[in-house]
Amino acid sequence: MTPLPRITLLVALMALGACRSDPIQFHTLTPAQPAPSSHTAPDEILIEGVSVPPQVDRPQLVIRQGDSSLAILETQWWGATLVDELRSALVDQLSNVRPAHKLSLRVDVQRFDSVPGQYALLDARWRLRAREANIQLTCRSTLQTAAGGSIDEVVIAQQANVKRLVAMISQAAISPNAGCPASR
Repeated sequence: MTPLPRITLLVALMALGACRSDPIQFHTLTPAQPAPSSHTAPDEILIEGVSVPPQVDRPQLVIRQGDSSLAILETQWWGATLVDELRSALVDQLSNVRPAHKLSLRVDVQRFDSVPGQYALLDARWRLRAREANIQLTCRSTLQTAAGGSIDEVVIAQQANVKRLVAMISQAAISPNAGCPASR
């Protein structure tokens, strides 16, 4: 083999090596611990709708950097879009709640901030409505959990926020006349 084809082959191999991409890691808002099973009907709390800000409703995780910029992490993905991840986590964790009435739930996330090394924030307006009774409760919950520096730690902090939100929704579902629960 002459030197020119060897050099060409070497350059081609180096270029292919440079094109290698890091593997994609997938994350979920549903904690590894399954929700305790119960014998409630699956539709006692019907999830009517879930929305999140469009900036974060994508398969890739979005983190806040500094005061004004966002970074879309191309190798850190949700298992689905963020709205679908949140819906799945709510369905899973609300499956064992025994509400006073058959209810429908709407959750509108106002902010979903993830700042590695600082915090994870979930700010949501949510509405519980009795499907057969004249009960409607609209609340706003702002939940913030300290987060470590890794993406896994940020996701775990957001899981904790969702778990706290579910606890508040559950409390209101069991006693809707008590009003909105205070953020804990």
